[in-house]
Amino acid sequence: MDDDGRQATFGADGDLSDRDPDADATNDFGDPKGSDETDGGYNRYAVSSLLQKAVRRSDEEVAAWAAWELARSGFAWNLWDRLTLYTVEDLRAGEDVALLVERYEELATERWEPAEWRGRLCAIHAALACARATSTREGPNADEYFRTVAEERAEARDAGEDPTHDFPVGEFEPGGEYDVAFDKHTGEGSRLGRGTRFFKDHGARVGPEGEGELSAEWQRELMRSHDVEFSEEEIEYAVAPVEADDRWTEPDFGSDTGTEE
Repeated sequence: MDDDGRQATFGADGDLSDRDPDADATNDFGDPKGSDETDGGYNRYAVSSLLQKAVRRSDEEVAAWAAWELARSGFAWNLWDRLTLYTVEDLRAGEDVALLVERYEELATERWEPAEWRGRLCAIHAALACARATSTREGPNADEYFRTVAEERAEARDAGEDPTHDFPVGEFEPGGEYDVAFDKHTGEGSRLGRGTRFFKDHGARVGPEGEGELSAEWQRELMRSHDVEFSEEEIEYAVAPVEADDRWTEPDFGSDTGTEE
């Protein structure tokens, strides 16, 4: 469910339906809590927003407090929903913290009670893990940029014009910069007769770090024993790393199409 949907949780009488029913009815000062009020007397939307900003800015103390405040106040569902989102919205791709957050949530909500001290420890640990991870807005920025470019491309085509911005692959067709993508696993590549030779020579290359020593040796031996006869030049090229500043240019090894021999 999207953000707006999860936050629209008020019943007809104005009470918040998703607060933990076992949460205290009064705040730290002994006053009755409002429907969106935390135990400390804060608005839970503001605390949730602060948690996200603390994760983005790597402020461990503020992130830990905000998570603790939401957990103890009966808003654990809000906390864990938001922390899970932050792992993909505000952290660099590849961070293992996404798995940690999932595990902490499982412990806090399935093994223990979210608002009791062990549940609160899970909340704090999850928030600290997020705050200590590498922050970036690359995911949302990419999503918004590609969406905007898609709209511009469509508008340009309707107007019979070239778009000011385009996707990184451009027209994306055989013979273009990304020709290697059209191997035997695609309809276009099959129609071009590109089989195992093309795939091994070009489509399976990695980099720019290249294959590990053991993996490269396995690849060499597989190509030497294959039904398709590969030259030593082809074999060594297949395990060589792609160029960091030219990842897509490929030689032809004497075949115009890369078809099987």
